[in-house]
Amino acid sequence: MTTVDAAPGAYTFDPATTALVIIDMQRDFCEPEGFGETLGNDVSLLRSVIPPLQEVLATARATGMTVIHTREGHVPDLSDCPPAKLNRGEPSLRIGDPGPKGRILIRGEYGHDIIDELKPEPGELVIDKPGKGSFHGTTFGAELEARGITSLVVAGVTTEVCVHTTVREANDRGYECLVLSDCTGSYFPEFHRVALEMVAAQGGIFGWVADSTALLSALTAQEAVA
Repeated sequence: MTTVDAAPGAYTFDPATTALVIIDMQRDFCEPEGFGETLGNDVSLLRSVIPPLQEVLATARATGMTVIHTREGHVPDLSDCPPAKLNRGEPSLRIGDPGPKGRILIRGEYGHDIIDELKPEPGELVIDKPGKGSFHGTTFGAELEARGITSLVVAGVTTEVCVHTTVREANDRGYECLVLSDCTGSYFPEFHRVALEMVAAQGGIFGWVADSTALLSALTAQEAVA
């Protein structure tokens, strides 16, 4: 077992039954000219998570942890995108509209794919999801069960939306989640801070929170013992 110094207390997990889940590190959210920027957001706030997340991903791969990536997006005819999502707000471009990186948040388009810095390796699971949570409308839960996964280390974007929704869904299903504070990001720094506080509040109502340094230290120590 491996123990990480976390809030609200120590997070103990078995790497063999733990998955690193990297949520929605897609060009449409993280790169200039993507959907996030067309909404008026500063994508540099999301890109700041890339360097620490690269290190976590490399270490997870080296230690043999299960790695799972998710992508939010829709089928080309938008039949899986409800009006409540499609028509919200007054953006300059909506989901499905042509943009600089292809049709926005449409599966198979350039912008829908994961950024080059965190590109999945062959054999790593990629879950395409139509909603904010990773369980809704996907095989994510079945894939975790098939792999004997009981704990999740969660990273990605955005903290208060897709990360939070996935952690809440996972918590209801009995998974113990560690959210990496410097490997998750938001366009709104205050939302990021409060979302992390919510995860660890009341004794860990949804899970635990730690930075990547704490996780890497624990994994390195585990490797040294092994």
